[in-house]
Amino acid sequence: MVSNCLVTCSDQMMESSGGPYLNTAAVASPVGVARLLQVAFGCTTFSLVAHQGGFSAAYGTFCMFVWCFCFAVTIFIITCEFTHLHSCLSISWGNFTAAFAMLATLMSITAAVIYSLYFAQFGCYSISCKVRDFRIAASVFAGLLFIAYAVEVFLTRAKPGQVTSYMATVSGLLKIVQAFVACIIFGALVNDNQYSNYVATQWCVAVYSFCFVVTVVVVAFNVTGRTAMLRCPFERFVVIYTFVAILMYVSAAVIWPVFCFDSKYGSPWRPYQCSQGKCPWDSQLVIAIFTYVNLVLYTVDLAYSQRIRFVSHL
Repeated sequence: MVSNCLVTCSDQMMESSGGPYLNTAAVASPVGVARLLQVAFGCTTFSLVAHQGGFSAAYGTFCMFVWCFCFAVTIFIITCEFTHLHSCLSISWGNFTAAFAMLATLMSITAAVIYSLYFAQFGCYSISCKVRDFRIAASVFAGLLFIAYAVEVFLTRAKPGQVTSYMATVSGLLKIVQAFVACIIFGALVNDNQYSNYVATQWCVAVYSFCFVVTVVVVAFNVTGRTAMLRCPFERFVVIYTFVAILMYVSAAVIWPVFCFDSKYGSPWRPYQCSQGKCPWDSQLVIAIFTYVNLVLYTVDLAYSQRIRFVSHL
């Protein structure tokens, strides 16, 4: 089955374009060079950590997952573009690569910050100097990895007047950021079990969950090239949903701080007995901050959604 697909796709490619089987632009273009650097920096980063740098706890495991995941997907993208195999996939390749580049940018900077804060240090008082050097080197390459992914986002983003994949536009890239911010909120909710005390805070959690799910669905429809399956025009659906999301986040932005930081329901100051890293008040503050961040992101998204031309499959 696989060999038939490869032969069929290759034959169609040769007949339609008359070009070579291998696409050298996949590694020779500016975007291709950026992806090769991503592979090099990613491999170097997790190799340094696995060899001597070391990692532990959930923070370290998350960092290793990010570097290995981004490395594997980038290798997959380079292979598919270099061999033209992406034409055999039933997805919108432009939307997929743009969405992944934005996601990898956010994940890589998060991993770089976390590893630097929790593992890298300048002194040798608790670890050997050799381990310290490996951790500092890993932190440096983790930062370079983030820059490489950010460069790809910059190079592939939609230019004014250009018809391109939706995920390469400002609105499409913001969808990835919105979903990522929602994941940060969910992570903070894990350490805050007090939101179930009030119906109002439960509503806020429902807002975060609903908007996250719909945003992921919008991204999935674009990546899979299935936007035409919607009963209404995709651009109208996106604009209406974004407007609804703004209204819902406005309510959460008002309700959450009141029921968490007002003296009648919560505490306006951090309790002294709260342990570092496990204090519900800290999680509530993080949720409040990123609620406003996502509110701003959805507002900017709505403004840009009315100025772009939507393309369902590129």
